Amino acid sequence: MILSSSLRAVTCADLPEHRLQSRRRRSFITRTSVWRVACMVAIILAGMCLRETVMGAEPVQGAEPVKKGIRFASAGDQPLLLDLYLPQKSEKSGLPLIVWVHGGAWRAGTRSDVPVLGLVDHGFAIASVDYRLSTAARFPAQVHDIKAAIRFLRKHADEYGLDGSRITIAGSSAGAHLAALVGVSGGISELEGNVGDCTETSSEVQAIVSFFGASNLQSILSQSTPHGLRVRMPALDLLLGGQPDQQPELAKLASPVAHVDSSDPPLLLIHGDQDPQMPINQSHELEGVYEKVGARVEFDVVHGGAHGGDGFFEMRVLNRVAGFLKENALTVKPKP
Repeated sequence: MILSSSLRAVTCADLPEHRLQSRRRRSFITRTSVWRVACMVAIILAGMCLRETVMGAEPVQGAEPVKKGIRFASAGDQPLLLDLYLPQKSEKSGLPLIVWVHGGAWRAGTRSDVPVLGLVDHGFAIASVDYRLSTAARFPAQVHDIKAAIRFLRKHADEYGLDGSRITIAGSSAGAHLAALVGVSGGISELEGNVGDCTETSSEVQAIVSFFGASNLQSILSQSTPHGLRVRMPALDLLLGGQPDQQPELAKLASPVAHVDSSDPPLLLIHGDQDPQMPINQSHELEGVYEKVGARVEFDVVHGGAHGGDGFFEMRVLNRVAGFLKENALTVKPKP
C-alpha cells in the first residue's frame, strides 16, 4: 500500500505542468457537469411533484370562472359577489349547482379559494360566494349573506344555465360549518335574514357536503386541542362577540346540531381523524343527530388526515362527492 501510494505520487509529480492543468480542467468540468445535471433533475422532479399536488387538489379544467364578480346583493356599502364556474363541455342549461363557502376561521379567506373545481368535470356548476367576515359583522350576518346568494342563483337560474331545483351547499372548515348551518336551517327566521332583492325566493338546498367543519359551538372548545383552542377562541370572540358560554343562545343558534330534523337534506361529512384544529367529534355529533332523526348521512373519515391538505380534495375524493350527489339525483338530468 505504501509502495502504491509512492508510485502514484511520483507519477503525478513527474507529469508536465500543461498536462496537470489539463487534468485539473477536465476534473473541474466533470464535477461542474455532474452538479448541473443533478440540479436539472432536481428541478424536473420538483416540478413533477408540484404538478401532482396541484392537479390532485385542483384540476386545471375549469380553473378560471366563466363569470366573475357577479353581484348578488349588498350589505350596507359592501358589495357581495360570486364567481361562477361552468363545465367546459355543457349545454349551458339545467346544470346542477354547488354553492361553495370558503373557510378561514370566519374572519379570513376569499371566494377565490375553491379546491373542489374538479367537480365541474362531473357536470356541476360551482358558485363560490362572498360573505361578510367576522371582522366586519357578527353572526348571523354570514348565514344571511350565503342564503341571499342561494336565493339569487335560484331566481336567476335560467339566465345562468342552472337548475334551481338541484342546489348543493358545500364548504371547508369554517365554511363547512356555515354550509351545514345554511343547509339545516330552512325557514328559521333568525337565520333567513333580508339581505338582497330575492327575499321571496327559497334558500333551501337539496344536499350538504361538509369538509372538516364545526357543528356544535357549545361543545367545540371542550373537544379542542391546545392548538385548536389558540385558533378557535379568538375566532369565536369575533364571530359571536364573546365565548360560547358568554353567548349561549347565540352559540346554540349558530350550531347546526340544534336545527336538524327528519326533513333535512342528505349530508356528506369528510373529516380527518388527526385534525388538530377542528375536532373530528364535531362531525360525529352532526352524524349522530342526523341518524337520530332518520335523515340521510354518510361520514368518510380520512385516516391520518389533518385540517385539510393531502387526502381531502384529490380527484378520488371529488369522485366520491360526485357519486354521493348522483345518488341523490343532483347530477345532470338525462336527455329524454
